[in-house]
Order: sequence, then C-alpha cells, then structure tokens
Amino acid sequence: MTVSLPNNQDNLVDIILNTVDDPMMVTDGQGVIVRINRAFEDCFGWRTEEAIGQTPRILNSQKHDAIFFRHLWDSLKKDGFWEGNIWNRAKSGHEIETQCRIKAQLDHDGRALYYVSRMKVENIENSDVVRNHDALTGLPDQHLFIDRLEQAMIAVQRVKKSVALLQIGLDHFSTINEGLGYEIGDKLLNEISKRLHDCMRGSDTVARLGGDLFAMALQVASIDDGVIVAEKVLKSMQDTFKIDGKSLNMTASIGISLYPKDAEGAADLMKLADTAMHHAKKKGGNVFEFFAEDMNAKAKNRLEMETAIRQALSKREFMLYYQPKVSSKTEQIVGAEALIRWISPERGFMPPGAFIPIAEETGLIGEIGSWVLQEAARQNKAWQDAGLPPIRIAVNVAAPQFRAPDFIDHVLNALDNNDLSPKWLELEIVESMLMGDTEMTIEKLHQVRDIGCHLSIDDFGTGYSSLSYLTRFPITTLKIDRAFIKDLECDKTMAEISRAIIGMSQGLELEVVAEGAETDAHIQFLRENGCQTVQGFYYSKPVPADEFAVILAKGTLHKG
Repeated sequence: MTVSLPNNQDNLVDIILNTVDDPMMVTDGQGVIVRINRAFEDCFGWRTEEAIGQTPRILNSQKHDAIFFRHLWDSLKKDGFWEGNIWNRAKSGHEIETQCRIKAQLDHDGRALYYVSRMKVENIENSDVVRNHDALTGLPDQHLFIDRLEQAMIAVQRVKKSVALLQIGLDHFSTINEGLGYEIGDKLLNEISKRLHDCMRGSDTVARLGGDLFAMALQVASIDDGVIVAEKVLKSMQDTFKIDGKSLNMTASIGISLYPKDAEGAADLMKLADTAMHHAKKKGGNVFEFFAEDMNAKAKNRLEMETAIRQALSKREFMLYYQPKVSSKTEQIVGAEALIRWISPERGFMPPGAFIPIAEETGLIGEIGSWVLQEAARQNKAWQDAGLPPIRIAVNVAAPQFRAPDFIDHVLNALDNNDLSPKWLELEIVESMLMGDTEMTIEKLHQVRDIGCHLSIDDFGTGYSSLSYLTRFPITTLKIDRAFIKDLECDKTMAEISRAIIGMSQGLELEVVAEGAETDAHIQFLRENGCQTVQGFYYSKPVPADEFAVILAKGTLHKG
C-alpha cells in the first residue's frame, strides 16, 4: 500500500522539514520517497522532483552488504526504529558518511505508514553541504541560491503565488575592511548573516553571493510580503554590532524583483534585483527599491555603454587632450595635464564624466588607465625628440587603478617602452585615495617616488584635507580645487582658504597649482599670494596633441 501525505498538509510539512539543518527523507510504507528537505538537496544533490517516486537506493554507496540492510529492516519492523552510521552516495558520486536515525510511523494495525530518516553528516569535509555553502558564513552560496530560487519559482506556479528576490548590498562596507582590517570585516559579515537568517521564514532562502552581497528568495502571496521582509532586514541592521570591543554601525541597500511580474528566469530576476539595489544605493542607502521598467532602460544603457567602452579601447577611439600649466610669474609653459577624451563614431564627443564612472564600476578603468600612461609617455617623448622644450605631463590615476597589484608595473612599462625619464611624469591622485589601506598606500607612493616620478594631490581641499598625510606621504604638489578659485572675487572665505593652502604648501616646500583660473583677477590674486603655477581657461582650454605642440613651441602663453 502506497501512502502519501495529505495534500492540505503539504505546506506545513515542507515548512517543518526545512527548519531542520540535517538532511531528512520521508518514504511511504513501501519505501518510496515522498518528501525530502532542502538540506537533503544540498547534501546529496538530488532535487525534490528528481527524488520523489524513487527509493533510497539512489543513495546506495555499495559499501554495505545485504546483511547490513537486513539488520536495518529487522530493527525497523521489530522496534520501529534504527540508528547507526551509513555511507551514502551523492548524485555527484561523492561518498558521504552519515549518522542516520530512521523512525517508522505506524497505523492502528501496526503497519508502517511511512518512514522518517534524519542524517547527520560525519565526513563533512567531503560533502556537497560544504561545497554548496559559503565557507565564511555557512549560508548557501550563489550556485545553491540560484537552484533554490528556481525551485521556488516552480513551487509558486502550482499555487499561483509569486517569488520576491531581495538582493542586499551592504553600504560602505569597504571602509570597514580598509580601515579596520579584513579580520574585523569577516566577523562583521558573520554577524550580519545571522541577523539575515533570523529575518527569514521557514520557506525562505538567504544566501551570501560573495563579498558584501547577500540575497533572499521569498515565496509571497502579495508584494506586501516582500516589503515586510525588506523592512525587517533594514531594521535588523539598526542595532550596533559589537566586534572585538568595537562598536560598528551598518546599513544596507535592497533591490527587489518579482517573479513572474518582472522576469521569468532566475538569471534575469537576479539582474533586475541588482539594478534596483544600485538605485537604492544612489539614494543614499538604507532603503529598498522595487525594480521598475525605467530602471531596466537605464541598466540597458549602462550595459551598452560598457560594451561601447570595450570597443573604443580595441578600436583606438580614445585620445588625450593637454591643458597647459603656466608659471604665474613668467607665463612660461612648465607642464601640462593629460585629459582623456572619447570621440565615438556613434555617440560623438564624450566627456570623461559620461564614461569614467562606468569604467570604474566595470573594472575597465585599469585598462584605460594603462593606455593613458602609455600614450602620455609616448607623446611627451615624441615632443622631446622633436626638439620641443621638455615638460612634465600629469596623468590622473583612478582609485581602482592605483590599488591594483600591478599598478607600479604599468608605470614602469610606460616609462621603459617609451624611453621617457621618470622626472617628466607626474601622477595625480585624489585625497580620498590616501585614507584607505594606509600602509599599502604609503608603500606604493614611495615606490612611485623611488622610480623618480612626481606625485600631486588633485582637488585639494574638497576631501579629507588632513594635514598629517602631507607629512607622511611623499607628495610633491598640491592642486587647489577649481571650486575655491572660481569664487575668489566674491567670496572672502574662498580667498582665505586659497591663501592658507598656498602658505601651507610653501611651508612644506610643496609646489602648488591652482586649477580653474579664468580671469585677470584670478591670476592677479594667485601671483600676489605666491602660487607658482596656474592652470585654466585664462591661458588655454585642453587641446589635442597637435595644437598643444604649437603652443609648447612658443614656450610662453599670454592672454590672447
């Protein structure tokens, strides 16, 4: 006689089984599998739809003989219970030792209605449980999460419900790793994973996708269910985390996509949730955002831009413009800043702000930055070989480019490949890049100076402006941000800040460059207060290499 569980108890049974961390299997009185839990799926690799209707022989490892199984069945028939160690085989072929407890559920006549098996994994290092879970937090990994998500999507089709996918990104988590170290960061991730686990229901799945990114798959009857869980997650972050005696505050941004409303496939659903999460981050974080179609248009444009950037690199569509740096006293050209421009056949002239942020997000900034170093070095050496006055060319360095392990190699390659002396290359970095992994930053900056290149802080005064790093780091130049120069004539505060930066630079024996000089009044102020070098439209806008060569040949620039 085959016995299945009553249909009206299906959901309740599933919820109960899935609250158990150990693999569990339910068979009917004839030994046919009628239920397994998620831990069973994770451990042995069999999905529910694959296992139901099979017998436990799918787990047979061939390590036990017929006598072993005869004793097992004799105990079940006599006592209704058996316990012992048994070797099982996963679908993948891995052999897994488990401590197994089987209990028979009998009817009034003493006949077995079904058998409930619970297995505790013994040789866990070889099991699929470990391989499908995040090593740090113990949560399901991305591979397992996608499998769970797909199962949830199948399950809701029968009951006409929905699946809400929550993608959860921690806000500014990198500052924890960079400021306090990865050990503290890992402990914080563990604590966050516990809070997220506490937010979910028995039928939900929470996973760590990698880094500071988590996800939840929820079977929901209405959108409100997803909202409730998202609000619960945000609230769970409000209590301060205590890690090794340190009090840490953390927030999260959540993107939500819905099946089948937004997408019909797991991969697409995850992409849409990711898009919504990034919109939440742009709002400042600590909020949740549902995916909307206008987000999809923006995501599509971003993807198209990424593809276009890759093509621009391969088709050599980028070029460098050069803006002169001029001595405030003699008006002699003393240097230039190399500024990337993109002339796209499809999009026309593209300013850096239209593509550099996307390049940084997608990891393309390293390749772009390497090209800029090579091209600036090549052009500078070409000008020198042509007999033009030698000058120092400054190149902007993005934070991801600077932090890359091979950054110094790229600098050396640019110099060596073009036979350019290091003294004619200057690297410009922004203040915020000095506030991360301090030891790494100091080491790299000293490596740059040991090579012989110059170092300048771009947009000084707009970031942390800590005086301590000016003495700790081997900086050669400060660039006053154009925001201070722009309002010199009408804002006394801006004028005083500019005077202070110039005076401080002189005291520390640093060169100071003022950006954004556009008027006679700007130039007069900077000259009177001892600023050695100016850069701005007063003398010249950024121009292509051939036009700059004409300017450089003249040697000096006067108000035209």
